[in-house]
Amino acid sequence: MKQKFNIITSTCVPLPLENVDTDQIIPARFLKATTREESFFGDNLFRDWRYNPDGSLNKDFVLNNPTYGGCILVAGKNFGSGSSREHAAWAIAGYGFRVVISSFFADIHKNNELNNFVLPVVVSEAFLAELFQSIKENPKMEVEVDLPKQTVTNKVTGNREHFEINGYKKHCLINGLDDIDFLVQNQEKTETWEKENGK
Repeated sequence: MKQKFNIITSTCVPLPLENVDTDQIIPARFLKATTREESFFGDNLFRDWRYNPDGSLNKDFVLNNPTYGGCILVAGKNFGSGSSREHAAWAIAGYGFRVVISSFFADIHKNNELNNFVLPVVVSEAFLAELFQSIKENPKMEVEVDLPKQTVTNKVTGNREHFEINGYKKHCLINGLDDIDFLVQNQEKTETWEKENGK
């Protein structure tokens, strides 16, 4: 059982960059690992932006700025483009983000996030711009993401948008189930159906 989703209210980390691809999320040289090691991938999220070539911290990058924090990443348009590597979703989850908000996600990366218990929330470009502005004005502002109602709310302005999510994935996130958990949970129903249909 994974951590269940319901309503998440958190401060946000802003990344107002468009076309952030999976090689920027987790550089290719870290893909040798074939199993999900959350601490390893989380430590190397946005590696080439977080660290200077000499290995020192890049103090100008948002993840190294103590002003910002929380489990919601607010990202620019077209997040997760490029290669389909699942390691990018592993890195986001391993760092501790539970929600990523953007106006557009690359489809494969969006599904990889869902499979790794990170909720990708698609909002309008106007709402995204408002979130960036609110965070800039007050880094301690909060966003509420209500998965059951499928709404995201800017707690500063009170503005709210509805977001779409696949019904099956919504069920899994709310109940803390991955695909295997879901099949095990429904094994009896599957066996009954097979008996009734002569399988």
